Amino acid sequence: MERFVYSASSSRIVFGPDSIDELPAEIDRLGARRALVMCTPNQRHQAQAIADRLPGRVAAIFDEAAMHVPIEVARKARALAAELKADCALAVGGGSTVGLGKAIALESGLPIIAVPTTYAGSEVTPIYGLTEEGLKKTGRDPRVLPRVVVYDPRLTLSLPLDLTVTSAINAMAHAAEGLYAHDGNPVMALMAEEGIRACAASLQPLRENPRDLRARSQALYGAWLCGTVLGAVSMGLHHKLCHTLGGSFGLPHSEVHTVVLPHALRYNAEAAPEAMARIARALGVADAPMGIFELARAHGAPVSLKAIGMPAEGLDEAADLAVSNPYPNPRPLERAALRSLLAQAFEGVPPRP
Repeated sequence: MERFVYSASSSRIVFGPDSIDELPAEIDRLGARRALVMCTPNQRHQAQAIADRLPGRVAAIFDEAAMHVPIEVARKARALAAELKADCALAVGGGSTVGLGKAIALESGLPIIAVPTTYAGSEVTPIYGLTEEGLKKTGRDPRVLPRVVVYDPRLTLSLPLDLTVTSAINAMAHAAEGLYAHDGNPVMALMAEEGIRACAASLQPLRENPRDLRARSQALYGAWLCGTVLGAVSMGLHHKLCHTLGGSFGLPHSEVHTVVLPHALRYNAEAAPEAMARIARALGVADAPMGIFELARAHGAPVSLKAIGMPAEGLDEAADLAVSNPYPNPRPLERAALRSLLAQAFEGVPPRP
């Protein structure tokens, strides 16, 4: 076995149906008294219901979280937290809301409690992202890792089926890239394969019954594993492409991950055969890239960048941005090959070598 380094996450995980009942005790454990509750505009009702469980402990509800964390929104939330003397950030929702909490913590060190309602995975990572002037910049900082994550699958029962599918595949992308990360390790490999298996296995039962609590629990469990992989090792081509496409062209987060993943895996397949074998095994298929593509298509998810709003004239710019800052990836970054990858993803054709 090759040498490796493994660092365990310091997040406290509270998992299971009705675990939201533990939220007051978890806030007490942090010694917090004035929580700034954050959500997107369309999750205001859900955030309010959770705030109602915390009488006398909520400073305010900030409901302006947005995709890719625009710097203007982050500054507004930071100012409000300071003005109200909030002593913790309570993020209710998906990656956009957790990302906003991280933007606050990055500047103030405020502890974050995350209550995920999607399968984003960012709630268990020290990775943050901010978008300014059309460019999304990411980084790692231990201050932004949520201190507590409350995973209650009942809070995901109303997640629309289309977002359920793309959010789960987004989670699987974290694990897939973790399997060929240059700083990977055996523990993360086990978690990655199990996370992919759990997320994928949840989709058919949820297609038949979106309120299947057992399947929702399985998807959330898988997302936790996949997110933990994302937070522990480096990501490669897939994530860099998705950050470029999302931040520069305003594409929806989980949908762009769903479209790009099969093509990014095909690009890296020959350079990472063991990772592809693990992904294929988790999916129960012979070919990992095609397995992801068919999984998305079978469950009605978008498979083309064109379908989610990518302009054809932006493909060259995206290819240029993808190679502008070198980063570790199993296969060297080749501009012509990346441009071809983007063209295939734009048209939604099956991932070809």
